[in-house]
Amino acid sequence: MSEQPLNPTPAGSHDAPSTDETPTGPARTGSTAADALADATSDPAATDEAAALRAASFERARRLRMEPRFPGGPAADPAGSHHERRIRSFQPRRSRVTTGQQESLERLWPQWGLDIDGKRVLDLAELFDGLPVVLEIGFGMGEATAQMAADDPGTGILAVDVHTPGQGNLLGLADKAGSTNVRVANGDAVILLREMLAPESLDGLRVYFPDPWPKARHHKRRLIQPEFLDLVAPVLKPGAIVHCATDWEPYAEQMLEVLTAHPRFENTAADGGYAPRPAFRPLTRFEGQGLDKGHVVHDLLFARV
Repeated sequence: MSEQPLNPTPAGSHDAPSTDETPTGPARTGSTAADALADATSDPAATDEAAALRAASFERARRLRMEPRFPGGPAADPAGSHHERRIRSFQPRRSRVTTGQQESLERLWPQWGLDIDGKRVLDLAELFDGLPVVLEIGFGMGEATAQMAADDPGTGILAVDVHTPGQGNLLGLADKAGSTNVRVANGDAVILLREMLAPESLDGLRVYFPDPWPKARHHKRRLIQPEFLDLVAPVLKPGAIVHCATDWEPYAEQMLEVLTAHPRFENTAADGGYAPRPAFRPLTRFEGQGLDKGHVVHDLLFARV
């Protein structure tokens, strides 16, 4: 998503004209890119004009990245640049959106979707008609979320992701099932937790199969970290369950270590280890693929104390 800087030919990489030659035309025969660059930079007015053109081009590109793909749909950068630069656990993806997903976004986003802009505190009681609310971070294509919403209509699910096709797919699945207890939030879950949720407003948190960031230099990008749990604890009601699941063994070990060490959470497993998969968590397609490859899936259920 970043622009690659222009790398002009270094000065001196071409033969300089002899001292008795003086260019008389707008361009020398056989001139190179470096010659043209030297000509432009020798004129302050031309330099200023080139800088202004580059700035205008970058601004147009920035505006395009921020515009929603569909009118009235999820914003490309809902929080904008007023939030700090920091390491994130996700990478926004602008994959192909099917006709059905687009139709669901255009029709249902105004009713069931919201952008995480960091500008207001959500009234979850109003948003979910008084239902207890569970936050789900990262729902992929939304099949498991839609099934849990249909199986438990008495619980509201605030589902957060940045994947536009998945957002459209979840809205369509919920609509097809007649589920009205799902709201889709677009953007950074950290901003949502830190700035848009009232204290003790959530009845649970679900983080299923987050990106394991397997390379050691990327471990800092993993979502389940002590700092993340510091944000989660205040917005959970006492007794609320944090439910994580992963098929990446080293990440499961880190999750268990970090959750066990945090003073605001207590393991519900009697032996202090992993928990059996609860009946309410569906077997996802992604999980099935992992099991076929011999992966072991670990569930962790910790209560907020």
